Amino acid sequence: MNQMTRTELKALANRIRQHCVRMTGKANASHIGSALSAADIMAALYGKALRYDPKRPGWPDRDRFIMSKGHACTALYATLAESGFFPVKALETFYQNGSPLAGHVMHKDNPGVELSTGSLGHGLPVATGMAIAAKRDGRASRVFCLLSDGECDEGSVWEAALLAPQHNLDNLIAIVDYNGIQSLGMVKDVIDLDPLAEKWQAFRWSVGGVDGHDMGAVEEALTQVPYEVGRPSCIIARTVKGKGVSFMENKLLWHYRAPLGEDLAKALTELVQGE
Repeated sequence: MNQMTRTELKALANRIRQHCVRMTGKANASHIGSALSAADIMAALYGKALRYDPKRPGWPDRDRFIMSKGHACTALYATLAESGFFPVKALETFYQNGSPLAGHVMHKDNPGVELSTGSLGHGLPVATGMAIAAKRDGRASRVFCLLSDGECDEGSVWEAALLAPQHNLDNLIAIVDYNGIQSLGMVKDVIDLDPLAEKWQAFRWSVGGVDGHDMGAVEEALTQVPYEVGRPSCIIARTVKGKGVSFMENKLLWHYRAPLGEDLAKALTELVQGE
């Protein structure tokens, strides 16, 4: 477990973003916008909030993290590499034949990855099961699950949300990356989720809201859970799709488009200048 300063957390988030841009550019792959919106959350989780040991990825008392929005895999791979689970150089193999760093999150041969994800709506149900198991085993382990906003269209998310309070899972923390854009349109135009906080509250969760790019606020939100004894916690993080690269921010185009050529160079220049 790291205990980074706020300055170090911001620097980690920037490195994560640079890795994500390079990985998607080299592989001509999608979902850079989704990865960039989650980078600050990932930095705060692995730099401050989570209990883990990269030398013992199977440590029974570790906290678990599930990237339920598995299409944002580059953010998870980059964070795990920066956290010491495997060499940073391995990120260069992303999306290549034979590489364990697949185009959606894959756990096979990837130390630190708890669950293969990408089919949306599966992460929170599995996280709920892990939290129940930890309670029954008497372990202090917590389970953090990062969902996308568009993923909350899935009924399986709400089945898990209904079940978790019934088992008093105060060791379960859901984080919604609410960047307002899903694969083919604005969230409010596809299926409007608002009022999202009230929905989770109606399902008996303790809910907090945070600016997902205010590192101090994110750090505080992640280190203060559970918000209420006996209840699971939900953090709704308002974020910006493509955060950190000006021409990607709040643009639907960058859900699927890869940063190539001049776009790649411009994106990296902006991020390096922002260090």
